[in-house]
Amino acid sequence: MKHPVDVHVGKRIRHRRWLIGMTQQQLADKVGIKFQQIQKYETGMNRVSASRLWDIADALDVPISFFFEGLAGEAEAPMREITGDILADKEALALVRSYYAIPEAQRRRLFELAKVLSDAA
Repeated sequence: MKHPVDVHVGKRIRHRRWLIGMTQQQLADKVGIKFQQIQKYETGMNRVSASRLWDIADALDVPISFFFEGLAGEAEAPMREITGDILADKEALALVRSYYAIPEAQRRRLFELAKVLSDAA
């Protein structure tokens, strides 16, 4: 049976990998394993060992804590559900990827525009 923490960590691996445009094969090559193992990690079927998570964090250029964000407590359950839904949406992920491809000064202006538009809605 899948443990919820393993599923959460796997989703965070998948979303970060997808966000930076890396394939499962590319991540597997960087970590020194087969891509099928990445698939098992991403679905939560297999647990990621501490040393392997360290290697994956290095390959994805994130701190280890990145994989555990959103697991602090039951009070965050509604936020986890919202975040999970957003991260499962390919359109939302494509939007985030495109957003971070914009130069920082323009990105800040776009962010401010989005805030104004959302407040007006």
